[in-house]
Amino acid sequence: MAKFGLIGKNIGYSFSKRFFTEKFEKENKRHTYENFDIDSLEEFKKLLENNPDLKGLNVTIPYKESIILYLNRLDSIAEKIGAVNTIKILKDGTLKGFNTDYFGFAKAFSSLLPIKEKTALVLGTGGASKAIIYVLDTMGYKILQVSRFKNEHTITYDELSPQIIATHYLIINTTPLGTYPNIEKAPNIPYTLLTPNHILFDLTYNPSQTTFMKLGLLQRAKVSNGLKMLEYQALKSWEIWQK
Repeated sequence: MAKFGLIGKNIGYSFSKRFFTEKFEKENKRHTYENFDIDSLEEFKKLLENNPDLKGLNVTIPYKESIILYLNRLDSIAEKIGAVNTIKILKDGTLKGFNTDYFGFAKAFSSLLPIKEKTALVLGTGGASKAIIYVLDTMGYKILQVSRFKNEHTITYDELSPQIIATHYLIINTTPLGTYPNIEKAPNIPYTLLTPNHILFDLTYNPSQTTFMKLGLLQRAKVSNGLKMLEYQALKSWEIWQK
């Protein structure tokens, strides 16, 4: 019997606990999976001390980047991405970080292809966005990242001109906007400029059809939520923990 879990903030809605609990029951495994809702990573060391039977953790908002400082080493892909969503606790007690978000997104996104042109807008700049950009970059996409705050790597939502929308056919929401319970919210993009050639991918999965997706459907764009991505990344995490 082993314990696994998820660390994050305000994670009562968690997909992971339900997914792994059902998986363990179906496979007659006596493992457990718990949510560790922490206000700060200053609590992380104590969490590990209080749970000596922990074998692996998933990591979610807002700790996918900041958790790296607490780990002993990183998998090469997690190091390239700069974000971690999976931790393996090794036999000697050291912590190794991995990123399975990139794998989950690549698998889920493949079902939406083909796309008119390899051009993408990535909404948001958090840890999840880093995995998305890693995948799109390896696939040869031309990427524009959109943020509320402008810097040398991003444009702002106010800069989303008709020309930009018309020439970027994949739009990915990596922000938490629209997640339950605030389901009426959505990224501030000019939805009326979307066309049937556009694909909208929302990393949110609760609700299953977000406002972002609904506004895309009104323009006959193709849409997808993040549920399949989560399932694929969770299975990849399990594969890592068992090695």
